[in-house]
Amino acid sequence: MNKIYRDAAAALDGLFFDGMTIMAGGFGLCGIPENLIGALRDSGVRDLTVISNNAGVDDFGLGLLLQTRQIKKMVSSYVGENKTFERQYLNNELELEFNPQGTLAERIRAGGAGIPGFYTKTGVGTLIAEGKEHKDFSGETYIMETGLKADLSLVKAWKADTEGNLIYRKTARNFNPMMATAGKVTVAEVEEIVEKGALDPDCIHTPGIFVQRLIKGAVYEKRIEQRTTRKKEAV
Repeated sequence: MNKIYRDAAAALDGLFFDGMTIMAGGFGLCGIPENLIGALRDSGVRDLTVISNNAGVDDFGLGLLLQTRQIKKMVSSYVGENKTFERQYLNNELELEFNPQGTLAERIRAGGAGIPGFYTKTGVGTLIAEGKEHKDFSGETYIMETGLKADLSLVKAWKADTEGNLIYRKTARNFNPMMATAGKVTVAEVEEIVEKGALDPDCIHTPGIFVQRLIKGAVYEKRIEQRTTRKKEAV
């Protein structure tokens, strides 16, 4: 089975439908599937529920889909770098399901592992806990969170072989490995594709069984989300 497609549009062909749920890897702008997001925007698919730690910035990453109003709902942890997100949310034009970051990661991992729900202390006594089942264990209260799944997972890795085995580079690993397991279909974009057997099995983070389609990304901008500098001290 050939998993390699010529470009992002070809890799996503036939997978879209309005109202679908998509997981998009990355943390800030690190490890985001930017080529696949661009193809997603160009497809015109609408009313999306997007599960991602954050929504990119105004003109990059998932922020591009907010500009075109293709996203109906975000399931996220942090959205503070995106003014478009802020404006749409405050105007009731965008739904938001806020999650503590660790809870979001575990919900995705649980979904990929076939675990429908789990209990956590995080969020007890806050707005996060409203409407959720509470249960006591060893005299302490926990709330139940549900696992997350998606119709389509879009992930970014550093290197892949032709079988779809993936290696992520350093902090770009972030949410990508969990999301690769939690989609009905997973499409990965990478910076390099090598032949089967070229990767050290001990270094593989996502086994190819979880990856259905694969592309070598055309362009990577590797932006800095928030640049902070100081004046050069006088010598």
